[in-house]
Amino acid sequence: MQDKRIILHIDMDAFYASVETRDNPSLKGKPLVIGSLPGERGVVATCNYKAREYGIRSAMPINQAYRLCEHAHFMYPNMKKYQEASEKIHDILETFTDVFEYIALDEGFLDITESVKLFGGAQEIARQIKHRIWNELRLTCSIGLGYSKSSAKLASEENKPNGYYEIMSPDALKKLIASRNVRIVYTVGEKTAQRLERIGINSVEDIYKNPERIKNVFGKHGDSIVKLANGIDNRKVGTRTKRQSLGTETTFQKDVTDEKLLKNTLRVIARNLAIDVRKKDFLAKTVTLKITYAGMQTITRSFSAGPTNDALQIYTRIEKLFDKIKKKPIRLIGITLSNFINPDEVVIEKKPIQLSLFEEQSDEMIGKVKINDKRNKLENVVKSLQEIYGEKILKSGSELDAENFIRNNNKKNS
Repeated sequence: MQDKRIILHIDMDAFYASVETRDNPSLKGKPLVIGSLPGERGVVATCNYKAREYGIRSAMPINQAYRLCEHAHFMYPNMKKYQEASEKIHDILETFTDVFEYIALDEGFLDITESVKLFGGAQEIARQIKHRIWNELRLTCSIGLGYSKSSAKLASEENKPNGYYEIMSPDALKKLIASRNVRIVYTVGEKTAQRLERIGINSVEDIYKNPERIKNVFGKHGDSIVKLANGIDNRKVGTRTKRQSLGTETTFQKDVTDEKLLKNTLRVIARNLAIDVRKKDFLAKTVTLKITYAGMQTITRSFSAGPTNDALQIYTRIEKLFDKIKKKPIRLIGITLSNFINPDEVVIEKKPIQLSLFEEQSDEMIGKVKINDKRNKLENVVKSLQEIYGEKILKSGSELDAENFIRNNNKKNS
């Protein structure tokens, strides 16, 4: 027997494209594709609904999207802008419940079971969320209300864009999806759908008629497919911190083999991430290096040590990971910080350490985050200057070279 829960799923409408159109009204009503520019290699990150009318979809090669709609406006994504908008949306959502789960910048679940009486009902919560997001950010969203996570997500997809829909019982869910393709069922992707089709299962109604056959062929996954198709979903909305990770990556328009340039690019990324985590008052314990080679093979390498928000420590850990990877042409490089803690959770060892002003602390010396007074004073001076004069007030010549290279090669929009 499922618990009686009230789950809300929010999905922003063409989020990246909507933010860009909000900030540049001349784009309104025009097909907009975000990813890279025609003639460059790359794929569609997202596009607005007008572009979708021409058959353009996420993950489609940019040149294919251009052939479908040559008069579309193509541009690079501005992830910092989208992240800022996402955090404002999260601030709004969290005024209605403390049980939330974000699965992307533009999508998440809220368990409002304990909140409905405080705000005048589930429908009123949905109305207020849509109203506030529009009034405060000039963005629209689609909201689904359900008795489970899968029902809420299905509901949010029914009336996009700027829609609202309710699925409040398993019977209502089954009635809605019975005639639809099996892809409508959560966890049934393209490959699973193809396997189902090979055994004669094309629609959800076919699942209802052949549950044992599906379980025999797919095992535990088959049992899950049958349950979800019948509206049985006991997954709970997991309370998560707003930020699970923080990362930045750079895609080069030409493959890069220059190791010095790659390391300088990592220095720039490490410095910018250090600034971001200090602003959020976080310390990161895990750093992850992401590399995509020319042949589109992507690898990640991670390292965990004492918590830090220091740019040099972040870079040094990443450099150690970089030195161990295969040296071949690189298309994309990036850093992600994760495993965050708050500074007040750190146990500080007061035993003094003898280091020069610019000497790096090894990971072994960091341990429980031992503090070097001179280093901290320098960091505080830099931080103060950045707060007064901007984040770019201090940087090395190599960082300037790397930033110019990134800017010239990616032609990123401000």
